[in-house]
Amino acid sequence: MDSEPEPVRVVIVDDEQLVRLALRLVIDAEPDLTVVAEAADGYAAITVVDQQRPDVVLMDIRMPGRDGLSTTRELLTRPAPPRVLMLTTFDSDDLVLGALRAGALGFVLKDTPPARILDAVRTVADGNPVLSPAATARVIAAATGPQSSEARRSSREAARKQLSTLTERELDTARAIADGLGNPQIAERLRISIATVKAHTGNLFAKLAVENRVQIALLVRDAEQ
Repeated sequence: MDSEPEPVRVVIVDDEQLVRLALRLVIDAEPDLTVVAEAADGYAAITVVDQQRPDVVLMDIRMPGRDGLSTTRELLTRPAPPRVLMLTTFDSDDLVLGALRAGALGFVLKDTPPARILDAVRTVADGNPVLSPAATARVIAAATGPQSSEARRSSREAARKQLSTLTERELDTARAIADGLGNPQIAERLRISIATVKAHTGNLFAKLAVENRVQIALLVRDAEQ
């Protein structure tokens, strides 16, 4: 008889106790999810993640002491790092872009309905990004916001250099990812099979040295700005 799969192990990192409590109540009510620890800042987060080895970290981006951005960067340098899902108000969180570049798999707004937060945790646990086409547009808007012409030129040249290693079909796939398309939609646009899309995407991860589709999208937008 097959045993039940182990629940997804979650660590909640937020400086507001009420936020942590609310998230714990929502997550622990699900049989396939469990909160194994909480932390009130980035320093405590590093400790509990090293101790608990969770599958997913729900990370507040703005905290006193050590913020979620630097904490995420450190966690993602670990061997077999957890998946990181950022908690943000976004309208005021320009730091979320840095977290996505660092390898976080996406973000959820703190006022997101509980069911969607649960879906996001499950999606990230499976290694998939949580970033809708509409959200992608907002991230890109932040990426191409106020910036010195020199900084923009530098990031554009660096991105174009990375993308120059791609074949034409791989580049087409990268552009489709940047448009927020999933594998079935990419296959339809490029008139190729889903298996071929997956193969191209795997090549993108290897050639561009990225961890997820969000980073691919940001590279494409940097190259085109």
